[in-house]
This record gives sequence, C-alpha cells and structure tokens, in this order.
Amino acid sequence: MIPSTRPPLPPFSEETAKVKVKAAEDAWNTRDPERVAGAYTEDSVWRNRDEFIRGRAEIMRFLERKWAIELGYRLRKSLWAFTDRRIAVRFQYEWQDRAGQWFRSYGNELWEFADNGLMRRREASINDVAIDADERRFASPTWANDELPLR
Repeated sequence: MIPSTRPPLPPFSEETAKVKVKAAEDAWNTRDPERVAGAYTEDSVWRNRDEFIRGRAEIMRFLERKWAIELGYRLRKSLWAFTDRRIAVRFQYEWQDRAGQWFRSYGNELWEFADNGLMRRREASINDVAIDADERRFASPTWANDELPLR
C-alpha cells in the first residue's frame, strides 16, 4: 500500500532535504520498482535522459526495464541545492551490462514535491562512462559511506 504522505514534507530545510535525498538513495538501491515508484504521485511526470514518463505505472515499467539492463546497480546521491518544495541532487551509480562491461553514470536530478511529500516531477540528465572493474568506486564494503568525488 502506498502511503498518502511521505515525510519529510515541504517546506524543506537543509536537514529535511538531506533526509529526503538519503531516503531516495536507499530506495533506489533496493532495485524494487514498486518501492521506488511509491515515492511519486500517481500522476508524476519524469524526464529521464531522452525518455518522458507519466504516472506511477509507467515509472514502475521504466524501472523494471532499467534494472534488467543495469546489473549490479549501486547508487550514491548528494544534495546540491533546495528551496521550499524543490531539491536538486547530483548522483553517481555503477552498473554492469550483460557483456560484463562496467559503467559509471553521472547525473543531476531536479525534484519537485507535492504538499504530501510525494515527488510530482523528476528531471534527470545522465551520462555514462565505461570503466574497468578495478576503477569501480562502489565495490568496497564501505561504498555507501565513502566520499563521493566528482570524477
């Protein structure tokens, strides 16, 4: 069951914006489309790279496709900026394709929230960089707490 509210609620402070970012990071790292989609309004709109998505059902289908391709997905997000109901984040994630090639994806997201704390808009710009297995940043036991460098 999807909750009718998702604290923290707007307006955001720096502290509550960071809580929202960490909650999103934790949810996406489960790779559970239903859990992730539950953070968005029923009519949420997305732009993910060159794909435009509308509504929770489309979000779930998108995430199912994504994680069928992006194997071993591990994500880190950090707060970039915030206003009363908007949050900007930068993120990096690593994943492997079916041929065994590793990638690090770099991106920025713009989020807008409804009064109930569910996200009603998400815009993501993402670039993928092929990396060797020994360049992986998110492979150590402490990967979720390690520093998140630009490169």
